[in-house]
Amino acid sequence: MARCCTIRRMKTALSPKKGIEMEAIHEPCGLDAPKKKVIACIITPKGIVIKTSDTMTGNILEIVDWIAANRCTHVAMESTVVYWKPTSNLLELARVGVMVVNAHHIKTVPGRETDLKYAEWIADLLRHGLLKGSYIPSRPQRELRGLVRYRKSLIEERPREVNRLHKVLEGCNIKLSSVLSDIMGVSGRSMIEAIIKNIDDQQLIAKMAKGRLKSKIESL
Repeated sequence: MARCCTIRRMKTALSPKKGIEMEAIHEPCGLDAPKKKVIACIITPKGIVIKTSDTMTGNILEIVDWIAANRCTHVAMESTVVYWKPTSNLLELARVGVMVVNAHHIKTVPGRETDLKYAEWIADLLRHGLLKGSYIPSRPQRELRGLVRYRKSLIEERPREVNRLHKVLEGCNIKLSSVLSDIMGVSGRSMIEAIIKNIDDQQLIAKMAKGRLKSKIESL
C-alpha cells in the first residue's frame, strides 16, 4: 500500500557559500526506485512531501497519478540496473516528463547532507538544474533494440546447440555427421526426426536424402 508523509519545511541542501541560496528553476519530483519499493519526493512552495509505494504495477500507477495530480513539471530518477524501467515506462505512458540520470553523476555532485533522503536529494538537484539526463531511446527504438539483441543471442547460441547435437549422435553411435557436412540441412533434419520417431528401417531413412546427397545413399 502506498503511504504519504506529512509536509515538512524544506531545507536548502545546495548552497556553495554560506548565506547564498541557489535559484530554483524547476518544480521537481525526485524518484528513488530500488528493487522492492519506490520513493517519490515532491518539492512544493509549502515544503517537501514524500510518498512511498511497492513496485507492483498498481502501486506504481498510484505514484504516477499522485505526481500528475500535484502538477509536477519535472521528474528525475536514478538509472539503477533495470529497476528504473517499470516506473519510467508508466510515467512515459502518463505523458509525465521523466529524466533518467546516471547513478555516478548523482553521487559526484557535492553538497549532499547525510540525513537527506535519496529521493529528496534527487529532487533538490533537479530543482536547481544540476542533473543531466541519460539518453533514452524512444519506445519503438527500445522494442526494436530488444528484438535485435535477442535475435543476435539466438544466432550466437545456434552453433553451440548444433555441437551438442553432434555429441549426442556420436554418443549414440550414429555417424551421420561423417557422411553429411551439415546435419541441420533439410536431409539431416528429416533423418534425425525419423530416428527420434524410432524408425528402424535404415534404407527408408537413407532415401530421405535430397539433391546431391542422393549419391551418398549407400554410405547413409
